[in-house]
Amino acid sequence: MIISISGPPGSGKSTAAQLIAKRLGYKRYYMGGLRREAARKRGMTIEEYNKLGETDPSTDLEVDEYQERLGREEDDFVIEGRTSFRCIPHSFKVYIDVRPEVGARRLLDDPSKGEQRNQQSPSTLREAMENVKSIMASDKKRYQQYYGTDCYDHGHYDYVIDSSGLTPGQVADRIIEAAKRHENI
Repeated sequence: MIISISGPPGSGKSTAAQLIAKRLGYKRYYMGGLRREAARKRGMTIEEYNKLGETDPSTDLEVDEYQERLGREEDDFVIEGRTSFRCIPHSFKVYIDVRPEVGARRLLDDPSKGEQRNQQSPSTLREAMENVKSIMASDKKRYQQYYGTDCYDHGHYDYVIDSSGLTPGQVADRIIEAAKRHENI
């Protein structure tokens, strides 16, 4: 079984993906990390790289081709990426949603993630919310332009969960339960 996870910034995608992979004994693939590394190699922040991607499809295509290959060649893994649902259509497609202020607060409360994520750490909740809006706007623009799709449209997913009032463990447990029901395990 392949579980693909998407959602807005601050929704807890990475934490959930790590927990799910560990609990199921699966590999975990993190597409945001690949994009951030590509940005670093170009001396760019992820925001600058995303902006470049609005006119240069290569910034997305390389990662998406990698995902498609993984979906053809491997099984039993968790993959986290905003286009994973599209690149691996036979996966159990999960969207972890979060109320905007909760997601922004999570990003604000963990300043160490800014450097890890190759982006500026916000200093206020308002700034964090603006960062989230900017990321989502760029994603929407790129994916609509290149694939004719909106990665934030819940209709693409088999299971949608709002993480706003849940612990990471609860989110992971509910996703695993839903995936097992979906796969009749």
